Amino acid sequence: MNISIIIPLKDEAESLPELTAWIKKVMEANAYSYEVILIDDGSRDNSWEVISEIHSEDDRFKGIKFKRNYGKSAALNVGFREAKGDVVITMDADLQDSPDEIPSLYRKVMLEGFDLVSGWKKKRFDNVLTKNIPSKFFNAVTRKMSGIQLNDFNCGLKAYTNDVIKNIEVYGEMHRYIPVLAKWAGFSKIGEKEVEHRARKYGTTKFGWERFVNGFLDLTTIMFIGKFGKKPMQFFGLLGTLSFMIGFLISIYLMISKIMNVEFAITNRPLFYIALTIMVIGTQLFLAGFIGELVSRNATDRNSYNIDSKKGL
Repeated sequence: MNISIIIPLKDEAESLPELTAWIKKVMEANAYSYEVILIDDGSRDNSWEVISEIHSEDDRFKGIKFKRNYGKSAALNVGFREAKGDVVITMDADLQDSPDEIPSLYRKVMLEGFDLVSGWKKKRFDNVLTKNIPSKFFNAVTRKMSGIQLNDFNCGLKAYTNDVIKNIEVYGEMHRYIPVLAKWAGFSKIGEKEVEHRARKYGTTKFGWERFVNGFLDLTTIMFIGKFGKKPMQFFGLLGTLSFMIGFLISIYLMISKIMNVEFAITNRPLFYIALTIMVIGTQLFLAGFIGELVSRNATDRNSYNIDSKKGL
């Protein structure tokens, strides 16, 4: 199979018929073999009924329905598990991503050898204050921290080799950092393509300011896991050792001062309590490193989602 298209959605019943018809037209015009996986992330409208009808008319359009809203990362992670295409393309369901971009994304992966190609919505039709400016700040920070030179990390329109999506795990708000996850998984050929951004035609945005807060917290998590996920003792052990040694040296200084001057009152000195606190913290950090070495971050149920039903899968 040439292409798997994964589309997470929530309350997008109005846009689905137009979107799927557009995708079908593009795919047939290019003679691709394909599947489209529509993932209903706890919609409250009749999105699942629309998906069911689309599937009954063409079984290449498949569906997964969550019992409740888990988030875009969860939807993508489940879609990645099911995808069978050589190239996997993700896109949003609100018609702001153009299916006409699919052939060029496919060619960049298959012909130019990219592991991942991220869309860049250079010209946007979003609110400048609430989305465009925060997005530029977010992308600048992510670019600086990750070393990946992309202009638009958060663009939903991306293309991957199947090998990439089978070797990364997406949860929390980490769908924003899939290029970072791919880099840490060993996939270094990451590219970018300018894509069309269309004005929203149906529904309302699901964007909220809290997503930026959660996103930056997840970025910190990714950077930490990427560097120390398999060797937590190197992080906690180093900090713990440094902290303990500082406290220990202060204690030695206080004891020498007491020997040299018997009237020197150690316990009356604030420095004594500072040294004691630093040594306790150092010991705790050191023990945290040991615990981190024993506890696997890949818990068996971390990406277990309660799926209500499926269509064609």
